[in-house]
Amino acid sequence: MAVALAGAGLVGVLAPVAGAQGAVSGAGRQAAGERVVVGVADGRADRAALNAAVRAMVDQGGASAALGLVAERGRPAWKGAAGTADFATGAPASADGRFRIGSVTKTFVATVALQLVAEHRIGLDDPVETRLPGVVPNGRQITVRQLLNHTSGLFNYTEDASFSFEEDPVALRQWLDTGRWRSYAPRELVDLAAAHPPYFAPGQGWHYSNTNYIVVGMLIERITGRSWADEVQRRIIRPLGLTGTSMPLNSASVPGPHAHGYYKLPDGPADVTLLNPSMAGSAGAGISTTTDLTRFISALLGGRLLAPAELAEMKRTTPQSGSNEYGLGLQRTPTACGEYWGHGGGIPGYTTLMYGAPDGRRQFAASVNPYDLSDLPAANAGFEALLAAGLCDTRPPAPPAVAGTSSTAGRSADGPLR
Repeated sequence: MAVALAGAGLVGVLAPVAGAQGAVSGAGRQAAGERVVVGVADGRADRAALNAAVRAMVDQGGASAALGLVAERGRPAWKGAAGTADFATGAPASADGRFRIGSVTKTFVATVALQLVAEHRIGLDDPVETRLPGVVPNGRQITVRQLLNHTSGLFNYTEDASFSFEEDPVALRQWLDTGRWRSYAPRELVDLAAAHPPYFAPGQGWHYSNTNYIVVGMLIERITGRSWADEVQRRIIRPLGLTGTSMPLNSASVPGPHAHGYYKLPDGPADVTLLNPSMAGSAGAGISTTTDLTRFISALLGGRLLAPAELAEMKRTTPQSGSNEYGLGLQRTPTACGEYWGHGGGIPGYTTLMYGAPDGRRQFAASVNPYDLSDLPAANAGFEALLAAGLCDTRPPAPPAVAGTSSTAGRSADGPLR
C-alpha cells in the first residue's frame, strides 16, 4: 500500500491510516525485517524516536520537509522539523510552520454539521433533496449521514479525468501553468461527479468520495446562510483560538511561515505551494499548524465541541467501511498503545496526519512535503515510522538496503486530492 503517497496529490487519504496500523502494532514488515515497538505512549514522549522519525522522512523517505508535534493531555511534549522549507533560499523547515491539510478539513466540516444536528436544524437521516433540491442525483435516497460516512455512492469528482493530471506529464505541466489557478464553484464539482454513475445504491457500500463533503459544505451554507468556511471560523477556529488555522475559499497563498510543496520533474522541482483551493473546497481546502491540529482534536474528543450524543455518532464507524473504520469525518486507528481517532489528508505538495487518543492522553499531528518518491518502499516505511513514533513512540526501522524502482516519483498513486 502506498502509504506515503496517500496525501501527495489531490485531496483524499485514508491509506496512511490503514497502512500504519501494522507499523504501530508491531505487525508491519519491510525489507530490513520486522518492525518492533520499543516504546509506548505513557506520558513520556520519546523525543529521540520522534526526532529520528522526522529526520528519516527526509533522509530516506524523499520528503523535502517534515514536521510534527506530540501533545500529552493537550500540552506540547515534543515538536520537531527536518528538511528544507524553500529550495530557492535554502531556509530550513520550521516546526511552527503552516501547511495545507487536505482532507483533515473534513473533520472540521463534519463537526459543524453535527453541531447543526444538535441544534435541530438538520437531521442525520434527512434526505439531501429536502435542503438541496435538484442538486444531487438520487438526492431523495441519500441522507446527511451517508454523505458524512461515505456510503452515499456518489462518484468522487477527483477521480474524473480532468483531475488526473498527475498521471500525464503534459497534463501536469498544463495544470501547473494554468489549471491550478482555476476557481471552481461547489455546484461545478458536484455536476462533474454527477456525470458519472454512482458506485452503488445509497447505503449499500463504501467509497471515499470528496463529492460527499462538497455537498455537506453546500448544506451548511443553505442552513446557516453563511459559507462552510465562515461557520468553521465562527464555531471552531475562533472559540479554540486556532491562530494558525484558516479555511480559504479562493485565496492561493499559504499565510505566514511555511514549507513549500513541490513536484519533482525531469527538469527540476516545480513549486506547487500556490494554488486555488476551491478545487478542494469543503473537502480539503484548509490550512493549519501542528499546534492547532492537536488542540482541535483534543477539544473534539474531549467533548468541548460536541455533546456526547453527537460525538458518539461521529465515532460510530460504518460496517461498510471495513478495515478503514470510518465514522462521520473521523477514522478509528487501533494501535498497540490504545485506539486513536483522527484523519489523514493531502493536496498537491502536502500530506497531513492528525490523531488523538479518546482519553486525552496523547495527540499527534504532522505535515510531510513528499518530493522524491523514486524509492517508494523507503518513502512508505518512513511515513509509517513517523506515524508509529507519533502515536506509540516506536523507533523508526533501519532504511531498506536496496532502493525501489517505482516510476511514480513525486506523484500520488491515487490522485491529487486526499
